[in-house]
Amino acid sequence: MADTEGVAPDATLPVPEPQAAPPAQPRLLLRFSPPVLLGVGLVLAAATSSLVGMDATEWTAAGILAAAALALQLWWDRAARGRPGPGPAGALYYALRSVLAFGLAWINPFCAFYAAVGCFDTERLVPRRWVPLGLLATAATIAGAQIGGLPPDDTASWVFYGMLVAVNTGIFLTVQQDTEKEEDRARERVETIRELEHANIALERALVENAALHDQLMLQAREAGIADERRRLAAEIHDTVAQDLTGVITQLQVVTDTQEQGPARVHAERALHLARHSLGEARRAVANLAPVALAEDDLPEALKKTVVRWSERTGVQAEFALTGSDEPLHEEVQGTLLRIAAEALSNTARHAEATRVGVTLSYMGEEVVLDVRDDGRGFDPSALPERDTASGFGLKGMRARAERLAGELTVESEPGLGTAVSARVPSVPYGR
Repeated sequence: MADTEGVAPDATLPVPEPQAAPPAQPRLLLRFSPPVLLGVGLVLAAATSSLVGMDATEWTAAGILAAAALALQLWWDRAARGRPGPGPAGALYYALRSVLAFGLAWINPFCAFYAAVGCFDTERLVPRRWVPLGLLATAATIAGAQIGGLPPDDTASWVFYGMLVAVNTGIFLTVQQDTEKEEDRARERVETIRELEHANIALERALVENAALHDQLMLQAREAGIADERRRLAAEIHDTVAQDLTGVITQLQVVTDTQEQGPARVHAERALHLARHSLGEARRAVANLAPVALAEDDLPEALKKTVVRWSERTGVQAEFALTGSDEPLHEEVQGTLLRIAAEALSNTARHAEATRVGVTLSYMGEEVVLDVRDDGRGFDPSALPERDTASGFGLKGMRARAERLAGELTVESEPGLGTAVSARVPSVPYGR
C-alpha cells in the first residue's frame, strides 16, 4: 500500500491505465506469413515438379496465381491500416486468398502451405458468424494436399478427402474457440486489474480521509476531556473548599455579631476548624482530589463525621444510619457519595429551613444507595431552572457525579413537605 501521509483527503489521484493484453499472434507474423508461406509453397512445388508432373501451362497458371496473391497482399497491407478488425474488407481478402490458395494447391499440393495461414487469422479478418465457413475453406485446401493432390482419383479417395476436411475443420474450430476463450480471459483480466486499481485508489483515499477524521476525533476527545476535567475540578473545589469557606464566613459573622466572650470563642474555634479542614481539602485536591475525610476513615465513618460536623455548624438535628453489610468500595465510589452527601447537606442548610435531617447509607448487593431527607419547606422540582444554583453545582452537579459512575440521582420534594435526595450507584469493590 502506498504511503498516504500528507495527501489531502480530496486529492485527485491518477488512475493508471492497465496495459491491453497482447494479441494471440504478433502482427508482424500475421502480416508476413502469407507471402512467406507462398514462397515456401512455390519453392517446394519447383523441387517436386518432376514428381508431380507440372507442365509449362501449369507453371504459367501457378505464376499468374502467385502474382495475383502478391498483389492481393499488397492491397490488403494498405487497406488494413484504415479497416482494423473483422469486416467486409477482411472477409473479401480472406475469400480471394482462399480461392488463390485452392488453385495453387490444385496445381501442386505443396502450395497448400499458402492456405495454412488461414488457420491463424480467420477470426481477425472474418466476422464471427462466418468464421466456421472460412475455416472450412482452409480445411478443404489442406485436406486436398493431405491426400496427394486434387481432385481425388476415386470414390474411396473422395470419402477419405471428406473425412479429412471434417477432421481439419473440427481441429481448426477447436483451436479457434480456445483462442477466443483465452482472449476473453485476457480481457477479463484487464478489466479485473482496472477494477482493482480503482478499488485500491478508493481505499487509499478512504485511508487518507480516515486518518484526517481520526486526528479530528482525537483533538475533539482531548478537548472534551480537558473540559470535563475542568468541570470535575470545579465541582471538587465547590464541594470542598467553597463549602468550608462558606462555613468559616458564617461562623465569623456570628463572632462579629456576638458580644459575649464564650459563644464568640466557640464560633471562632469552629471557624478555625473549618479553615484547617478546607486547607486539607485544598492540599488533597492538588494531590489526587480524594476527600480528606476518606484518608483515615471508611465511607460510613466519614459520612457520620460529616453529618455530625454539619449538625454542629448549623444547629440542625441530623442523624446518620447504615443499613446492609459494610463492604470496602472503590475510592471513586466513596468519594462520589461523600461529595453528594456534602452538597445535599449544603443545599439543605441554605434553602430548606429544616429542623431534622436524616442521612442513610444502604448496601444493597450490586448497588449502594445514599438517601438525604429533611423536613424543610420543600420545593417544586419541575420549577427549577436548568442551572439551579448561582454557581451551577447544586442538584445538577450531584446528578452529574452519579451519572459519571453509571448511577442515577432522584429528587422527591413538594412545597411544605420536605425534600428527599437519593443517589444510587454501582457497588464497585475496592481495588478494581
